[in-house]
Amino acid sequence: MQALTLLLNNPNIAAPLKAIAQKVQNHQRITFDEGVYLYEHAELGYLGVLANYIREEKHGDKTYFNRNFHLEPTNLCVYDCKFCSYSRLIKQKEEGWALTMDEMLDVVKKYDDEPVTEVHIVGGVLPQYDVEFYSGLFSAIKKHRPALHVKALTPVEYHYIFKKAKIDYATGMKLMKDAGLESIPGGGAEIFHPEIREQIAKDKCTADQWLAIHEEWHKLGMRSNATMLYGHIEKYEHRVDHMERLRNLQDQTKGFQTFIPLKFRNQHNQMSHVPEVSVIEDLRNYAIARIYLDNFDHIKAYWAMISRETAQLSLNFGVDDIDGTLDDTTKIYSMAGAEEQNPAMSTQELVNLIKQVGRKPIERDTLYNVVTDFTDVVFESDVKPSYYKLPVIN
Repeated sequence: MQALTLLLNNPNIAAPLKAIAQKVQNHQRITFDEGVYLYEHAELGYLGVLANYIREEKHGDKTYFNRNFHLEPTNLCVYDCKFCSYSRLIKQKEEGWALTMDEMLDVVKKYDDEPVTEVHIVGGVLPQYDVEFYSGLFSAIKKHRPALHVKALTPVEYHYIFKKAKIDYATGMKLMKDAGLESIPGGGAEIFHPEIREQIAKDKCTADQWLAIHEEWHKLGMRSNATMLYGHIEKYEHRVDHMERLRNLQDQTKGFQTFIPLKFRNQHNQMSHVPEVSVIEDLRNYAIARIYLDNFDHIKAYWAMISRETAQLSLNFGVDDIDGTLDDTTKIYSMAGAEEQNPAMSTQELVNLIKQVGRKPIERDTLYNVVTDFTDVVFESDVKPSYYKLPVIN
């Protein structure tokens, strides 16, 4: 509050930026044009003040994480997204994998003695992984471990399997819910605007189809996440258009939990000629997302994608969730050139990571129910925190 007051009283702040800050203080929604203006004119320190004000109003110093693991059925895919480093076309099957049902269940059983609360299932799109296969997989996982939350598949996968089965989205999502699906991750959104989507992911579901599948899921009283792939060939107005569409659907359904900006990484894909954006731009993007998406409860940063240090910094730029203690069962990040080539962190490491920047670590389940508050937990091997210097408004 004090930082925002100082900003509003700062004579060096341009009038349009001061007007946006006043809206934030008054809990008023900013417009599309104001969102673009922030990208074009707002400095990092200014954005940090606004985003942190909203973050702390919603969550105080709490920072969430969960204990999860990833199950990736295949990296073979019928689609050819230009930015993707993970997938391989079917004709490249010697470079990929395709797990059987039993092999997937073996991955789940490997964690039987671990205190994980969620299995996150995403992968490529293959004809043999159809409605019957996935409904059977979800049912088998819930039968084996009823308390394990199944968060699975993106609208890209659901659109394909429902079309193949000749069923509509409402019927398909109800079938998946009945089989044991409990929430949907946010992947496959990329950039909604057709001008960009046609260039980087023209084969897969459209923005309207992506949104429609989430809408049907929300109508069932269920929750999901949303993402945006940024830092490639899109312009600022494309980012704001993306968030505008999410904000509008959230006004209708209130079914989204978390927004996750995903940084484009340029290794081993068809867009390797496109330079990656800086850490400063990462932080600016998190902050503007927090300001713009006023009806989303949470903004998440994937520490495995952006590095532990950048994840720590993001906690002062609107982020209140840094994902989970996922281990190297996920190859999506490392194959794209992420900072973490073997993304694994113990609970203790994650807790310390959060504490080192003065935040309160809260282990959550998938639906943000508190599992353990680690604020006052001291591990035997704890070391004195070292605080990162953060940008401030002069």
